[in-house]
Amino acid sequence: RGRAWGAPEGNLAATLVLAPGCPPATAALYSFVTSFSLYATCLAYVEDREAITLKWPNDVLLNGGKLAGILLESEGTMTEVGRLSIGLGVNLNALPDAAAIAPRALMPVTLAEEIGDAVDPLEFLAFFAEHFAHQDRFFREEGFGPLRSAWLERAARLGDTITARMGAEEVSGRFLTVDEDGQLVLETPGGRRSIAAADVFF
Repeated sequence: RGRAWGAPEGNLAATLVLAPGCPPATAALYSFVTSFSLYATCLAYVEDREAITLKWPNDVLLNGGKLAGILLESEGTMTEVGRLSIGLGVNLNALPDAAAIAPRALMPVTLAEEIGDAVDPLEFLAFFAEHFAHQDRFFREEGFGPLRSAWLERAARLGDTITARMGAEEVSGRFLTVDEDGQLVLETPGGRRSIAAADVFF
């Protein structure tokens, strides 16, 4: 979509490549595996766990500002994903260029500003790798249900009115839940709406 992905020095930009061998719908749920793993990683640095929330479908927020983003890319067939690349960027020590921030997007924040000290990107990556390995194993063994429940406990703006933008269409409604397929469920004036992919605005 022509958007910039900034990576200032001192932050973490990484790509994890998997060979999941699963259907595309299952591979899409790795945005939840990844965001919850980032949440768990941040708890090593942030004392107030209530300060960290998860924004559907692929952001981690700190005190309401954007701390991290996730991007999935897949290769394979219509029935099986042979390779899944999970890209993540975390604002550890530096803010991205303000000019690159899209209109209506949440303002970025850094982890260093929250804890009052610099964060070592390699240390953060090591913590994340440990948490991701645990969450990935749990997801493969137990399915999406338990992860969905844990993710919803940390969901940003659950119960509030939010706006989902799908191309030229925008839908506003009360954020009810995330369903068993990872879709955003909104209660709109026209009824309940399930959304598979969108940009979300508060």
